[in-house]
Amino acid sequence: MSLVKLTIKGISYSQTQNGAYALILNEVDGDRQLPIVIGAFEAQSIAIALEKEITPPRPLTHDLFKTIAEKYEIIITQVIIHKLVDGVFYSSIVCEKEAKEEVIDARTSDAIALALRFNAPIFTYKNILDKAGIFLNKNKQELHSDEEIDDDDILSEPEVYGEEEPQNIYSKFSIQELHNLLEEAIQNEDYEKAALIKAEIDRK
Repeated sequence: MSLVKLTIKGISYSQTQNGAYALILNEVDGDRQLPIVIGAFEAQSIAIALEKEITPPRPLTHDLFKTIAEKYEIIITQVIIHKLVDGVFYSSIVCEKEAKEEVIDARTSDAIALALRFNAPIFTYKNILDKAGIFLNKNKQELHSDEEIDDDDILSEPEVYGEEEPQNIYSKFSIQELHNLLEEAIQNEDYEKAALIKAEIDRK
């Protein structure tokens, strides 16, 4: 089975599950997207890794894992979303130490959070993308799966952040005020708020 490389398009709040988020992955050499429902903690960890300017005062779990891995000279070379069963994605983390390769099972959200921290590529198999990928044609979405939604699941109608960007509650603040609010949010470890503020800074 051939592997398909994916990139992260963004994260948006899930309109179908309370407290959940939609992680949207793009097919690198194609037009399909792979939406996956993830929890709030995992969404926060991924968002922080995407926003390079946000540095938590204390390491999150995925940051701690990276520190320990580097201490023992372990690197993550790639992440593969290798299976989709009953609406649930299964992933593998491919690690390497002294030219010896190990494959570790992981939740997809955790695998991607770590892939970002190690600058490791993300892949899935073509048959998974054929089954769960969607084509976004302007405002019309064509879904190629009838799987039921579960944890780390596909999202039937994803609201993709960046397609129709919602009103940011911080849009009325000045750049200086936003930077002050960002620093305060990071110190309070309110990373969801920090991500919103950083998005508004980038927009301005």
